[in-house]
Amino acid sequence: MLQVSFLREHREDVIKRMAVRNIDATESVDNAIALDEKRRSLQTNLDQSKAEMNTLSKEIGQLFKNGEASKANILKEKTTQLKEDIKMGEQQLAETAEALNNVLYNIPNVPHASVPSGNSDEDNEEIFREGDIPTLAEGALPHWELAKKYDIIDFELGNKVTGAGFPVYKGKGARLQRALIAYFLDKNTEAGYTEYQLPLLVNEASGFGTGQLPDKEGQMYHVTADDLYLIPTAEVPGTNIFRNVILFEDDLPQTITGYTPCFRREAGSYGAHVRGLNRLHQFDKVEIIRVEHPDNSYKALDGMVDHVKNILRELKLPYRILRLCGGDVSFASALTFDFEVFSTAQDRWLEISSVSNFETFQANRLKLRFKNKDGQNELAHTLNGSSLALPRVLAGLLENYQTPEGIKVPEVLIPYTGFDIIS
Repeated sequence: MLQVSFLREHREDVIKRMAVRNIDATESVDNAIALDEKRRSLQTNLDQSKAEMNTLSKEIGQLFKNGEASKANILKEKTTQLKEDIKMGEQQLAETAEALNNVLYNIPNVPHASVPSGNSDEDNEEIFREGDIPTLAEGALPHWELAKKYDIIDFELGNKVTGAGFPVYKGKGARLQRALIAYFLDKNTEAGYTEYQLPLLVNEASGFGTGQLPDKEGQMYHVTADDLYLIPTAEVPGTNIFRNVILFEDDLPQTITGYTPCFRREAGSYGAHVRGLNRLHQFDKVEIIRVEHPDNSYKALDGMVDHVKNILRELKLPYRILRLCGGDVSFASALTFDFEVFSTAQDRWLEISSVSNFETFQANRLKLRFKNKDGQNELAHTLNGSSLALPRVLAGLLENYQTPEGIKVPEVLIPYTGFDIIS
């Protein structure tokens, strides 16, 4: 959530940068500023009325003490009206504060100056590419056919038990999935991230804290009986560890990694491009999260990008990095880099990681602050990235490592799987 003071001081620049998202933010920004001015005016009047009430109460007490009951009763009549004014003022203040928050909650983050204009993922900017695309033998299969051939993932069984988008991993498929999770966690902890095992359900405050709520697209599963939400990513519980927390500057950075299943409704997703592991309702992901000093957050973002690069190099998967355009960057992000691996059997790129800097947007919602060297409280910057999302990494491995003899296992994963080929 953007701060009203920031909107007021940078109004023209905010409106200009929001245009990169294809949004005319003029009305929302001006509404927020006007509501804040009204809120501050109501607060001033309320404070004055309360101060007057306190003064009169002291005078009335003294008059009664001095035996001047008639004068005291005259002042008591005045306090009756003041009490009504205060009650009305408190109600108006609460209503105005709620209206202001509703406006602020629906204004997305301001894109970083480097975010290009664009309407959709087709306008994202490729900034890096690495790795050789393998030449597969004739008759190479997409991963959903490989999964059936080697009996390692059963999509039909998952459909029977739950529904489409909930696959069942079997035998060496389950072992490979577990190996990837352990490998990713080991790489992250070696890089200095502290491993957490996080809840899979969160409350509404946590959803608001990281910007998943208000959930206009209805992409989160809602457990209505308990008013809890299944997590779409470990970012939500991991970042909310720091909700309503004041750190010291020397405590920064805070770094977290965690493995969780993730749940997404993916409403409106259909077609050949979502077949197999390409888009699921339940999938596994290992996440990295950072809380940083504002002066260091973009250096930290570069470090996260390099970290994911190193993992993909070890897996020997061809990949590219995209800087997301304004029309594709998420609601809460200021700058996002997407990683995609090339699926040779499908002849297409598959997104496997997003690495983002949210600057103070989440921290303001979370009330996540740190005490600087001068003893003043500042909002921290939050960052997160997939390291990595498993379904499309697994799809890329199955398709790119297939041979006539079977599916080879990347060398770096063999100590985790205990086998070197799926046949």
